[in-house]
Amino acid sequence: MRTAKAELASNKATLQLFMADNWWLRLRGLLGRPALTSQQAMLIAPCHSVHTLGMRYSIDVVYLNKDYQVLKVVENLHPGRFSACKGARYTIELSAGAVQRYQIYPGETIKWSI
Repeated sequence: MRTAKAELASNKATLQLFMADNWWLRLRGLLGRPALTSQQAMLIAPCHSVHTLGMRYSIDVVYLNKDYQVLKVVENLHPGRFSACKGARYTIELSAGAVQRYQIYPGETIKWSI
């Protein structure tokens, strides 16, 4: 799986991104994987909805448009739940609490480099 670095402008933090950018990786997502650390995230592309069916832990979800601008933030999405965002092109899944920790808000632009 490819990885990249994401830069969060609000607090100049850097995250390790796991790229789920093909059919199989998008289908699997975080299922069967250990929980993300506070410095890790999964970028799913293209993606406008996620689920936590079969997962054992909660996650935070950030939806981005085609320009990587945050459209919607979902905190603490519990196992067995669904979430979606109209107009989203990318989704970032993070460990629960990461949205608060990194102060990610709608309107912010996320940058990454491979």
